[in-house]
Amino acid sequence: MEEEKEIQWIDTEDDLLESSEDISFTEYDISVSPNDFNIKTLFDFISSGVVKIPGFQRNYVWDIKRASKLIESIIIGIPIPQIFLYEEAKNRFTVIDGQQRYMTIYYFMKKRFPRFEKRHELRVIFDQNKGIPEAILNDNEYFVDFNLTLLTSQPNQKNKFNKLNYFTLDEDDRTSFELRTIRNIIIKQNAPDDDHSIVFEIFNRLNSGGVNLKPQEIRTSLFHSNFYDMLYRINLNEKWRKLTPSTTPNLNMKDIEILLRAFAMLVEGSNYKPSMTKFLNKFSFKAKQFPDENISYFEKLFSTFMDHVSSSEDKLFHSKTGRFNISVFESIFVAACSDAFQNKTLEVMDIDFKKVELLKEDTGFIEATQSDTASEKNVTYRLNRAKVMLGE
Repeated sequence: MEEEKEIQWIDTEDDLLESSEDISFTEYDISVSPNDFNIKTLFDFISSGVVKIPGFQRNYVWDIKRASKLIESIIIGIPIPQIFLYEEAKNRFTVIDGQQRYMTIYYFMKKRFPRFEKRHELRVIFDQNKGIPEAILNDNEYFVDFNLTLLTSQPNQKNKFNKLNYFTLDEDDRTSFELRTIRNIIIKQNAPDDDHSIVFEIFNRLNSGGVNLKPQEIRTSLFHSNFYDMLYRINLNEKWRKLTPSTTPNLNMKDIEILLRAFAMLVEGSNYKPSMTKFLNKFSFKAKQFPDENISYFEKLFSTFMDHVSSSEDKLFHSKTGRFNISVFESIFVAACSDAFQNKTLEVMDIDFKKVELLKEDTGFIEATQSDTASEKNVTYRLNRAKVMLGE
C-alpha cells in the first residue's frame, strides 16, 4: 500500500474541514438513558439488526490479541468501558462509540475472526448484504477461527483461556461470559429533527480522549446511506485515483470527504453558510432521502466528468504549490457540471486545461482558495469565478 503524507492532500489548514465553531447544546433537546445489557443480548441486537454497526465504513481495526483481552476481561468480570448508542427510531440504534467492542463480541460468539487483508473487501460485503452472510463467515479466505490468544509474562505459567473459543469454554465460563453486562448509554435527539448535528458533536467529543476520528469518519457512521455507497464506488474510479495523491483510498476518508464536498457544493452551494462541517452534516443527512434515480444520475455525472479530464493532466486539481487543493477541485467540478445538473443531463462542460491554468493564476481565486476557505464570501467567490473563467 502506498504511504500517504498529510501534506500531499491539502494546501491549507482550512481545507482540513476542522471547524473551530462549537455547537451550542442549548439549541437542542436531547435525552440520555443508561441501560445494562448482558453479552447475549448485545449479540442478539447485532444479529437481529436492532443495533446497526455502521462501521465497516470505519474498519474493524483490532488484532486478535487485543480482541482476546477484551473477551478475557468479560469472562473474569473486569469492568468494560460503556458503549454509546444513538436512537434513530423505535428499536433502531446506531453505535456511536464502542464498535470495536461490539464487533469483537459478535466475532467471538460466531467463532470467527476477520483476516486483516480482507477487511476492506468485507466492508463492501457488509454494506451490500447489511451483514456478513454465513457463507462468507465460513470462508477461510476471509476469516480464521477465533481462538483466544492470551500470552503470559511468565514462561512457566499458562492462561487457562488461551486457545479456547466460545464453544470450547467450559459451561460455567461460557455462562459467566454471556451474563456479564456492559452499560450502554442511549442518546436520543428529540428536537430539532432536521439533522444530527448534536450527535456529530457528541461523537466528536467522545473520541477526543483517544485516537481522534476525523470528521468524515464520524459523518460516515452517522449518515450512511445509498448516496454514501455511491461515493465509495466512485472513489475507486481509476481516473479519479490517478488525480489524487494516492492510487489507494485514504484510510481517514479524506477522498470521500472531498467527493462529498464537491456534490454538496454542486447541489446546495448557492445556499452555503458556515461552518463547513455543519454544511456537510446537513447535506449528508438530506442525502439519506435521495431517490435511487438521483443517486444513479450523480454517479453517471461524475463518470462523465472524469471522461472530460485528460489522463495526462494529473495535476489538474493541484494548486501552484504542487499540492492537491480541495477548493480547486470543487470549483472545477461545480463549474463543469452546473448546467448539466440544472438540466438533468450529462452534457458536462469541456475542461480546457489552459483556462484552468489561468484560473489558478487569478489573484482573487488564489486568495479564496488559500485562506479562510470555508467563509461564505470565499466559497461564493471561487465557485462563481470558476464558472466565469472556465466558461468563457
